[in-house]
Amino acid sequence: MSLMRRLYKLLRLGAGERNLLVTTFLLLGSIRLGLWLLPFKNLLKLLEKINQLSQRSHSTNQVTLSKIIWAVNAVTRYMPGVKCLARALTTHVLMSQYGYAPQLRIGVAKAESGKLEAHAWIEYQGRVVIGNLADLYRFIPLPSLEGVKL
Repeated sequence: MSLMRRLYKLLRLGAGERNLLVTTFLLLGSIRLGLWLLPFKNLLKLLEKINQLSQRSHSTNQVTLSKIIWAVNAVTRYMPGVKCLARALTTHVLMSQYGYAPQLRIGVAKAESGKLEAHAWIEYQGRVVIGNLADLYRFIPLPSLEGVKL
């Protein structure tokens, strides 16, 4: 699709959808940078502070879960090199900001070659909302970070 066509498509979106896309783009880019520059523990602390500050400002502006997933998937297509952890953290932050209670899952599995693999996904009300894989069952979830003092 040409650049002009993409721009036209973006401009046809409602203000709320455009705002969500821009927010998602900035958040995903920041999280990718944070994963590269910061220790994971520090990044999680920073994201928790962002959540606390922005939950208040979004409390009256409800966005559906399907719109959040749409925005993360759309932005991911235009940001090369995005890995599952950045997608999961972005989804977690957005869901938390809009009043959902997501669960970040990070799992590990042993590949056929013997190498250790990791994958991150988000669950909400018992179902995977982002990061689902056909062989997700292979990944053994690590203990949840919920309630852990960072």
